[in-house]
Amino acid sequence: MAPLVEELQFPHLEIPLTINSISPILPANPIPASHGDSLYLSNLDDMIGARVFTPTMYFYRDAGKPAAVIKVLKEALASVLVPYYPFSGRLRETENGKLEVFFGPNQGVLLVEARSEMTLANLGDLSVPNPAWTNLVYSFPNEEQYKVIDMPLLIAQVTRFRCGGFSLGLRICHCLCDGVGAMQFLSAWASTARLSSLTVNPKPCWDREILRPRNPPLIQHPHIEFKRIDDGSSLTRSLWVVKPVQKCYRVSREYQAHLKRLVQSSVGNLSCTTFDAMAAHVWRSWVKALDVRPLDYELRLTFSVNGRSRLTNPPLKQGFYGNAVCVACATSTVSGLVNGPLSETTLLVRKARLSVSEPYLRSTIDYIQLHRPTRLEFGGKLTITQWTRFSMYETADFGWGRPIYAGPIDLTPTPQVCVFLPHDDPDSDSDGTMLVCICLPEAACHRFRDLFCLFDSDHQLPC
Repeated sequence: MAPLVEELQFPHLEIPLTINSISPILPANPIPASHGDSLYLSNLDDMIGARVFTPTMYFYRDAGKPAAVIKVLKEALASVLVPYYPFSGRLRETENGKLEVFFGPNQGVLLVEARSEMTLANLGDLSVPNPAWTNLVYSFPNEEQYKVIDMPLLIAQVTRFRCGGFSLGLRICHCLCDGVGAMQFLSAWASTARLSSLTVNPKPCWDREILRPRNPPLIQHPHIEFKRIDDGSSLTRSLWVVKPVQKCYRVSREYQAHLKRLVQSSVGNLSCTTFDAMAAHVWRSWVKALDVRPLDYELRLTFSVNGRSRLTNPPLKQGFYGNAVCVACATSTVSGLVNGPLSETTLLVRKARLSVSEPYLRSTIDYIQLHRPTRLEFGGKLTITQWTRFSMYETADFGWGRPIYAGPIDLTPTPQVCVFLPHDDPDSDSDGTMLVCICLPEAACHRFRDLFCLFDSDHQLPC
C-alpha cells in the first residue's frame, strides 16, 4: 500500500544551458488596436498581488526535430496573439498609479530558444517542483523584482535537452489573467499548435469595464487581507532571515477524505469542503512547526476564491480571461490555532470562503480604488494558492502528448505561500491526489511533517 502522505525529494543541481536566440513574436495578422491605443484594467487586474509574473514549467519527452518544435510553437503563438492581442501590448502607469495596457510599435511577446547538454533523466524526479529549474524560465539580466511596467507580458523559453526532450518555461503577467484565464490562453495556444489551425474555444472576452468601481466607491467590509500589520511575531523573521527550504508532499485522496471526515464529525450539519479541511490543517501544522510567538498575536490565512459564478449583475461573459478572483481572509490568534481543535480552524476557513459574494467583490474593487495598496503585506500571513482545479496537463498538449510535469517552480522567493497542485501519474490511479508545496526553515521541517501526518494525534494514518 502506498503511503497516504509522502514527502517527495528533488535533487539540488545546476542546469547549464546556452541561449541560442531571443525573438519577439508579433500577432500573425492585424489586431483591433493601433499604436497609441490603450485598454482598461480593472482594480482586480492591477491590485498589488497581481503585479507579478507567474512562472510555470512544462516538461515533454522527445518531440522530434528541434527546428520543427520551435516553428510550430512560434507560428501557433503568433496566430493566437490575434484574438488574444492584449498580450502583445505593454503596461504603463496612469493617474494615481493605476495600470493600463498600451500598444506601441514592435512590441509583441518574447520567445527564447535554449539548449542544455543534460538529459531529462539528469534532472531527477520531474513530478515535483524544483527550485533548480529557475534558469529554464527566462529573466532579463539585472531585472528588478516584481517589475511589470514596460515588460513583455508573456515570456516563453523553450529549452532542448540532449535526450530530445524539452521544457517550456512560461512567465505570464498576472495583470492580464488569473489562473482560469491563463489556462484558457494556454489551451488556445496548444490547440492551435496541435491542430495546425487557429483554435479558440471559448472566444476570448476582455470586458474589464464590467469591474469598474462604483461611483462613489462603497467599502462594505474591513478587507483585513490588504491591511498593513506591524509584525510583532516571530513568524516572518523565521522565514526571511535565513532562506527557507521548499518541501513537497504527495497527499492521497484517502488522506484528504480522512481529514474531511474528522472535521465533519465535529461540526454537525455545517458542510465543509476538502479544501477547508486541508487549508486549516496546513495552516495549523505550519504555525505549530514554526513555534510562532507571542500566543496572542493575530495571524491571517489568505486564499483566492473564483468570483465568476458570484457575479450576476451583470454576469461575466463566457471567455472572460481577466482577474475575477477575490482574496478571502481567515484570522486567528496563534493560541487559537495551536491550542484549538482542527474543526474550529476549518470553520474559520469555511466562513472566509463563503464570505466572498458579489457585494464583497465589489467592495474589494472599491477599496482598491480608494486606497490602492502599493506593497505586498506579509505580516502574520500564510497564503494558500489552489491549482488543483486547473486542467494543466490536459490543457498543455501541443501535439507531443501531455507534459511530464506542469506547474510552478520555486516558492522560496515568497516563502509565505503554499501551493496545492494536481498530481499527474498516467501509470497509476492518482485521481484526486494532490501535491502540497510549502516553505519552512530547515529546523522546522521534521516537526511539520509529523504534524501534517497527524503523528502527534489520536487520528493518525500511515504516512
